[in-house]
Amino acid sequence: MLYTLTKHILVFVLCCATGFSQSKFNQFLTASDTLNKPRRNLVVISEASIGVTTLVGLNQLWYADFKRSKFQTINDNGEWFQMDKLGHAFTAYQLGEQGVRLLNWSGVNKQDQLVYGATLGFAFLSAVEVLDGYSKAWGFSWGDILANGAGTSLYIGQELLWNEQRMALKYSFHQTPYAKLRPDKLGHNLLEQLLKDYNGQTYWLSANLYSFFNKSKIPKWLNVAVGYGGEGMLSGISKVGDISLLKDRRYRQYYISLDLNLNAIKTNSKLLKSLFQLFNMVKVPLPTLEVSRKRGVFHLFYL
Repeated sequence: MLYTLTKHILVFVLCCATGFSQSKFNQFLTASDTLNKPRRNLVVISEASIGVTTLVGLNQLWYADFKRSKFQTINDNGEWFQMDKLGHAFTAYQLGEQGVRLLNWSGVNKQDQLVYGATLGFAFLSAVEVLDGYSKAWGFSWGDILANGAGTSLYIGQELLWNEQRMALKYSFHQTPYAKLRPDKLGHNLLEQLLKDYNGQTYWLSANLYSFFNKSKIPKWLNVAVGYGGEGMLSGISKVGDISLLKDRRYRQYYISLDLNLNAIKTNSKLLKSLFQLFNMVKVPLPTLEVSRKRGVFHLFYL
């Protein structure tokens, strides 16, 4: 649920940031060299308004459909092969990256970008986690908080160590037959399945080769990525009540693949650069080796 929400918010914010006429586009998207207070105020007010509105809306609309309870915690660390936790880390990382870019666009200094921008995902996801704590259907998960912190720390740590993002968390998806078996959990349509069917999701740590071997002739846009996924999951655990759900078919998957760093592609178009930054969160389908307990298989193009 958290992953679904934040993905929609991220897309909404980026769409708003690019909703200007083509003639003003390049000027609008060019980052300010010095602090631009109108831009900074626009960013702060917009983020605060969207965040507060979303939290109030969730509290009044989403959580209203479920029974409330006293604040409670749950331990869901063993569910979904930890794919939900990777979703939290990915979302926190991506929201933090966009938060930094918006503040950089406003001319905010580097330190404040990391303090107030890179922590955007962690702050928002943690606030939603508190709402979960008052819902009888869920609960406050320290595992989710840890995952949020891991995604944020990955971004901040690289900026402090290298002053750049040499590794990025990415996402890919393919449809699976499992959603038809349990659409209430895994999604009724493609959009829901993109966000809820963990069987079709893969999370990647994509590393830029040129940044690690700076004097080499490796193209700046070439990455190598390691991925993680799971198969055969109709629920968070192997059993729902007394009914076993594909218990013998649940297994983890590991991948190694080539990838593209779209941010490293040179272009004079601010529009294209912005689109590259947006779509760089998605792992590009390229030759991939999959290894699991059941098989080792080579995919010419893996989604």
